[in-house]
Amino acid sequence: MSKVWLITGSSRGLGRALAEAVLAAGDNLVATARNPDQLADLSERYGGQVLTLPLDVTDEAAAAAAVEACVARFGRLDVLVNNAGFGNVGSIEDTSLADFRAQIETNLFGTIIMTKAVIALMRGQGTGRIIQFSSVGGRIGPAGRGAYSAAKFGVEGFSEVLSKEVAPFGIKVTVIEPGGFRTDFAGASTVLAEGRAEYADTVGATVRFQREYDGRQ
Repeated sequence: MSKVWLITGSSRGLGRALAEAVLAAGDNLVATARNPDQLADLSERYGGQVLTLPLDVTDEAAAAAAVEACVARFGRLDVLVNNAGFGNVGSIEDTSLADFRAQIETNLFGTIIMTKAVIALMRGQGTGRIIQFSSVGGRIGPAGRGAYSAAKFGVEGFSEVLSKEVAPFGIKVTVIEPGGFRTDFAGASTVLAEGRAEYADTVGATVRFQREYDGRQ
């Protein structure tokens, strides 16, 4: 039997690649993005197999509405993929509190908000899978990744606790920790903070690697 997926951040990168694979396999999909116009081609190619929705994962009401729309269209939700997010490179000293908050809001709270939006539904179904896109940066914290790793370490801890709480309900939790993939994550999807000379050998090395690595993963 085909499954029903909801993937956040479906417009590009790993989210887009996964969305394409899910649809090609014959499963049904709710594909979400901040700009749903970027998903129009999926609707054209797959018709009623896909529902595209605008979604800001930091908006609790929008998250709940997306899950409700999924159930209204397909009758259930089998797999949630928390993929939406972006990167940040800069020393802790040079990274503004606004940039720290943006990382935590999207990469951590966005994951928490979407997860909480589906737990009761999956518990009632007696089955479900929640897939969290973390990162190698959720296990090790390289210089220059203070804000990003803070968020991803949070995703790891949250998901470990979640898996223990929801296992009795037939809900499985999977954490994926990607390294480098050839997407735009190292480019347009990462904020590079302007650094000072004192960090040239530490954070600067990470910034240089990020710029040189983009498109060569």
